[in-house]
Amino acid sequence: MSKAEVLVGPLVDIDDPGCREFQIGDGDWPFLGFVVRKGDKVYAYHNYCVHVGHQLNWMPNGFLTRDHTSIICASHGAQYEIDTGLCFRGPCLGKSLRKVEVEVRDGLVYVTGPTSM
Repeated sequence: MSKAEVLVGPLVDIDDPGCREFQIGDGDWPFLGFVVRKGDKVYAYHNYCVHVGHQLNWMPNGFLTRDHTSIICASHGAQYEIDTGLCFRGPCLGKSLRKVEVEVRDGLVYVTGPTSM
């Protein structure tokens, strides 16, 4: 499986806390993911519900609960810890989101992941 690095954007353009979607690769099955900013830290995950296998968000860049303390799946309400991706509430309790390599360099957020699912 080939990997690629993509620029998500400037860290200052991501709300704190907040999320930004990204895509790696093209074609019919690109890899879809999202980053979550929490203070100066950034976490990245595959946009894939570990319960039923579809995208987590309910709207573009909408991955967080109303109080912005956890990641939530729009379909079944499963909640995941921002810093670990661990499901602590809902039908996938104990399972974790797939982490994606993320790095902030010179104020820019980069992710490295597979070019397809």
